[in-house]
Amino acid sequence: MFDALSIGATGMQAQQLSVETIANNLANMNTPAYKKGRVGFADLMVREAARAGSAEDMRAGVLGAPQRLGAGVTVSSIGKVFDPGEVKKTDSPLDLAIQGEGFLEVTMPDGGSGFVRGGTLEVNKDGLLATAAGYPLKPAVAVPDTAEALVIGRDGRVQARMPNQTNLVDLGQLDIVRFTGANMLTAMGDNLYRANDASGDPIALRPGEQGIGTLAQGWLESSNVKMVDEMVNLMLAQRAYEASVKVVQAADEMLGMVNNLRK
Repeated sequence: MFDALSIGATGMQAQQLSVETIANNLANMNTPAYKKGRVGFADLMVREAARAGSAEDMRAGVLGAPQRLGAGVTVSSIGKVFDPGEVKKTDSPLDLAIQGEGFLEVTMPDGGSGFVRGGTLEVNKDGLLATAAGYPLKPAVAVPDTAEALVIGRDGRVQARMPNQTNLVDLGQLDIVRFTGANMLTAMGDNLYRANDASGDPIALRPGEQGIGTLAQGWLESSNVKMVDEMVNLMLAQRAYEASVKVVQAADEMLGMVNNLRK
């Protein structure tokens, strides 16, 4: 009976985390390039409980084959779903979207690498092309103060239009990186991710090569959250939570019956 209480509690805890993840997804429906979270579940370690065999075995004091019983549910993973969101035209030359798979690499304040799904860019105080949060793109792209316009090609080539010059000036080349386990990247907030052992090391490619995405200047990627899907998932999580509550209540009532037994 005590097992039923603990098993029901694990179900309540797991579904509570699922509801919290869904709530965060819905809250970020309009956040550019936001990728929805997803919770993975797994059954907890099983234990073996002996069960009685035939009547003859019982008289002989022999038990039947052990029965394997589960011990509840646990959260196996909390990852991101990197399905592409809708790409919307903004006509702003500093808005950049990745059409397809991949990330742009940026340099973090500690010297490490972070990864973003495009977004609104800016030229920071050092004259480098950076994200709106101030993280310079990697490899670094220096933009001259006198540049009149910035052009970023689908292939990642960055060029500038300079005064009194008819030809564009090359400033650098942006690569797109991919991961073998992109859904396991560590989310840092503000459309920023960091690699870890589960995600694997970044693989840098030129935009458009080997099925990697391409760049779109003047476009922004929308969130990939779909309200209908999230509302359905919310109802399922709520029903599962209610079922676990009923299990706990039933186990508690049965324990109360045992405590009230009289000789």
